[in-house]
Amino acid sequence: MWFIIGAILSFSVTIWVYALKNPKYNGKLPKGSMGFPFVGESTQFFAPNPSFDLSPFIKHRILKYGPIFKTRLVGKPLIISADAELNHIIFQKEEELFECWYPETFRKIFGVKSVGSLHGFMHKYLKNMITNVFGIESLKNMISEVEVTSTTRLKKWASHNDIVELKDEIANMIFDLSAKRLISYDPEKCGENMRENFVAFIQGLISFPIDIPGTSYHKCLQGRKRVMRMLENILKERQQNPREQQVDYFDFVIQELKKDGTPLTQQVALDLIFLLLFASHETTSIALTLAIKFLTDHPHVLNQLTAEHEGILKKRKNKSDKISWNEYKSMTFTFKFMNETLRLANIAPGIFRRALRDVEFKGYTIPEGWAVMVCPPAIHLDPKAFADPLAFNPWRWDEEQRCDGASKNFMAFGGGIRFCIGADFAKLQMAVFLHHLVTNYKLKPIKGGNIVRTPGVQFPDGFHVQILNKD
Repeated sequence: MWFIIGAILSFSVTIWVYALKNPKYNGKLPKGSMGFPFVGESTQFFAPNPSFDLSPFIKHRILKYGPIFKTRLVGKPLIISADAELNHIIFQKEEELFECWYPETFRKIFGVKSVGSLHGFMHKYLKNMITNVFGIESLKNMISEVEVTSTTRLKKWASHNDIVELKDEIANMIFDLSAKRLISYDPEKCGENMRENFVAFIQGLISFPIDIPGTSYHKCLQGRKRVMRMLENILKERQQNPREQQVDYFDFVIQELKKDGTPLTQQVALDLIFLLLFASHETTSIALTLAIKFLTDHPHVLNQLTAEHEGILKKRKNKSDKISWNEYKSMTFTFKFMNETLRLANIAPGIFRRALRDVEFKGYTIPEGWAVMVCPPAIHLDPKAFADPLAFNPWRWDEEQRCDGASKNFMAFGGGIRFCIGADFAKLQMAVFLHHLVTNYKLKPIKGGNIVRTPGVQFPDGFHVQILNKD
């Protein structure tokens, strides 16, 4: 009797596991493995990769299955695309064939009402709102503020020849600038350090999603709660004591909330501010730190970049003038240098979408409701698109290849209708900082600078440098 029951249970479990590893679908799924039940292949996906090369998880599966393959990550079956043509279709056919989607774990982190989780009218509405702070016209007015922030920090770091942990210091600099612009945040006047809470948040952002005290993911969620509590308190205080003039982005949001019939709610507004605070500083600080690391590793690139910026100074009638918008737009080699930095940095290891209906592509079917992860690193490191892809070569971005936005082979800021609105803000901050760094200072690496991908980029040993006056 017990033997029969045991056999039935064993058979049932076998069928259940098989169903999980071989889900039903219409058409032909791409090749691949679904891994273990629930966990899937998450352990391999999150395994550290201490190089700029494509992660072993992606590389091995492309070699085995091709550029489009299926897997299961953190309980969710999905298709991973390292195919430039399919990626282009995914971005260009959003709201027709695909929609923006992120795992439930990401939704908990960024908020269920964040702009990444909204579609159609609400996404367009919030995108227009964000343009008020990160659009080109706003950036033209911000360039002097960005410059003051850069020169002040560089002068401070160089004043005593101290050793600076560059990634953390740059992150602090950019966070303070972004937070001031968004919510008039002043760390000197605030009782709790908002940036420290974001550090806890960032460390668990791309980690295995186990919400147990002591895990990175749990610390991440706790960091979000603390930041959201601070934002709620600021909003409440502003609503009780409104300002006559619009000083920051929070003032604009408060005015929107007051309008009759507004689609904006307090929760959507707070999730939006939270996301902007994160996106406007963390990714840029990683990119800028890596850019400086590449300069220390490639003196010939540093010489070319320095020559361009010293040339800008020589053309000025008044040497004490600040950077103008025209000068910024003339930094052609700087833009090539930034493109090459972003191509190798691959700060976004994956961009998620979901199929709105069955999609046929190259003999495969992406079933309706299935998630798709676009893999930018696989495109950026493809030797068919970029010769000798692991070599740092800004000159590859000549006028014929130059890309200021997104293309089939370059998606550092995403693509389609969800192309990153903050891309120009990030480039402006990087270019202005680099201008003053290479024209007024020299940099001496002390220790660190190595990266590890888990799969997001981290500096496990920091990047410790001395910034010295050229004089």
